[in-house]
Amino acid sequence: MDAEAAFRRYEAIRPRLPAARFPAAAVMAATLDDVADRWDGFVLDAYGVLNVGATAIPGAVARMAGLRARGKRLVVLTNAASYPRVQALARYRAMGFDFTADEVVSSRDVAAAHLDALAPGALWGAVAAPSDDFADIPARVRHLAAPADWEAAEGFLLLSSDGWRAGTEARLVAALQVRPRPVVVANPDLVAPREGGLTVEPGAYGHDLIDRTGCAVRFFGKPFAEAFAAAAGRAGLPPGRLAMVGDTLHTDVLGGCAAGLGTVLVANHGLFAGRDVIGYVRRAGIVPDAVVATT
Repeated sequence: MDAEAAFRRYEAIRPRLPAARFPAAAVMAATLDDVADRWDGFVLDAYGVLNVGATAIPGAVARMAGLRARGKRLVVLTNAASYPRVQALARYRAMGFDFTADEVVSSRDVAAAHLDALAPGALWGAVAAPSDDFADIPARVRHLAAPADWEAAEGFLLLSSDGWRAGTEARLVAALQVRPRPVVVANPDLVAPREGGLTVEPGAYGHDLIDRTGCAVRFFGKPFAEAFAAAAGRAGLPPGRLAMVGDTLHTDVLGGCAAGLGTVLVANHGLFAGRDVIGYVRRAGIVPDAVVATT
């Protein structure tokens, strides 16, 4: 998927996303620093805001230090669910960021906290990175490595596109048709920006499953409410005193507005890099409070 295809797909699934009201127009600015006085804290997407792949966006480390010096609260809210939060924290620190464990909320954490309520004591079959050991998840989870794993699974958990193989979707569709089971997607993103372009993410597979089977799929992460509630709780501020800073209209901006946060769209590094970002804002009618060129 390129950005245009991803945008069209987000628009197609829009009825499944939260509803929100938006400001009439966005303020245009060069950097996050130029609009920082409007809020007491910031909920930060990672990909497209802090980093692209494993590379920090130029100036982002210094920008976070500057915001801290001004007394702003910072929380990272990421839809990356491929690895535990401790690994995410290590990745940010390797890029030069100084976030603490309490300042990082991942959609993996949010989904994991809801699994037992969705299906108490269930065995979850996971589409996940091969190295994932699920030690951080307070539920029974195993890889879908053999036919017996598919049969034993009492629910399916989509954590990472790294575990998606040719035939995975067909097997999921077949398994759900034979025996309906809960499906949880811990990364609602359709795509993510990497150094070489956009990668397809678990959210795309989850919506394809809905289209093909009509099954109920639960998504945890942006743009859904549970993720923003967790981030606001970590920040210790009411939603109205926080701004969601992201690179995507249908997850960061839509979800932030729906949760009562201010919103800032970063134009130059993520989904809309090199494209007419205001054109996409107009087409979707999803209007952030501010658009900045870079973090």
